[in-house]
Amino acid sequence: MFILKRADVEITTVQHPNRDQQIPVLNYQGQTFRLMKMFGAQQAEDARTFWRDLTDNKGKACVLLEESDRYSVWGKVRLDQLLGEGQGGTDTRLPILTQACLLLLQAVYFDIEDLLGARQAGSFEKDLIKIFHSFKFPQTDNSEAIKTLLTVSPLENLKVPPWQENHLSTLLQELYNLGKRYFGNTSFAEGIEEVLQDMTIDDREQFVSWLHQSSLSDLWVMS
Repeated sequence: MFILKRADVEITTVQHPNRDQQIPVLNYQGQTFRLMKMFGAQQAEDARTFWRDLTDNKGKACVLLEESDRYSVWGKVRLDQLLGEGQGGTDTRLPILTQACLLLLQAVYFDIEDLLGARQAGSFEKDLIKIFHSFKFPQTDNSEAIKTLLTVSPLENLKVPPWQENHLSTLLQELYNLGKRYFGNTSFAEGIEEVLQDMTIDDREQFVSWLHQSSLSDLWVMS
């Protein structure tokens, strides 16, 4: 969208609805943005490349804020959505964890399609259906629902399914096994922060924290 200077915007904080934490919010011309990634003063080109990739290649509504001592990229968000995150009696982390798991799932699927071809991608889809049915994943009743999970961004247009933590752990374990079988190695599970880069910093850190509390961190590795 825009490259902005500090004088162009107002930066405030709002209280996270479920954690003792303030969330930085950027306001510009009546629009609200949430911090996605911060860069140091010497990383101007990295910041611009990251911002251009999100806006030009991925169609995301983002702004790049240029300050004398740092650069930062912010993603558009509705304030009511931000303040309403996690309201209700369920584990408030689950939608975020589910989004991250779906990003990893889609990355493996697209790599299979690109590197191994449509036939192997179709085979992977059938294997995934068996896993979903075997472990009784909600909202995976038909091939159309599976295709949506594989192709629609969980950060934008997809309403994430109401999966529980055991579903997510199972998905990552089984996805790792499938990927290893299709690719013949485990390089697809290394450097996963690149797959998660479109998430906000808070959401990404929350997923990584959850991952590190389980044995899954031995399989899915950050750089």
